[in-house]
Amino acid sequence: MVGLEINEAIVVEQRKVLEQALSTNPKTQKALQKLIRQVIMEARAKVVGNIKFDNGDPRQTARAVRTSVYRKILGANINIYNGRKAHGSNNYEAPRTLRPGQRGGNRVPRGRNTERMLRYAPNDRQMILRWVNSGTGQRTAGTRGGRISGNRGAIAARNFFRGYGDRALVQAADNLAMMIDTELMNILNKKK
Repeated sequence: MVGLEINEAIVVEQRKVLEQALSTNPKTQKALQKLIRQVIMEARAKVVGNIKFDNGDPRQTARAVRTSVYRKILGANINIYNGRKAHGSNNYEAPRTLRPGQRGGNRVPRGRNTERMLRYAPNDRQMILRWVNSGTGQRTAGTRGGRISGNRGAIAARNFFRGYGDRALVQAADNLAMMIDTELMNILNKKK
């Protein structure tokens, strides 16, 4: 006959350790959210670093890539949707290529809406990223005030965000899995 002796104190202690390691535990959940925030910010940095514009991005539009870490469930995302609040204004003015007295350029004063859009801060320029990512149809001028008319062409879709985002999120998920394993080992080893 084989005998098995169980020490109740050890079982109770191990149960407490396992309950502490569960994601339903508020302390563990906060630690996991901190890890998620860390890896999602690293993923965002990779996506922002991959976005390249022909003009070098003088208005820092790539900074408009947003992240969200969920509160009720464990998870996060990277997106180029508009945020809930404005982040200030930008005083960047594009360089003039005309010499003083040279004819050419746009002689029509800028409208109020154009001025507003030119002043968007880098973190508020998600619409630019969406236009470059998804493309636009034919754009014509003169639809607001009717004073001018002209064809501004179309922006071809580049579909860059899905590729950059997917690669960065896969890497972030791998990093998160390793970090969670390390964190759980730390929790379990502290209680031994």
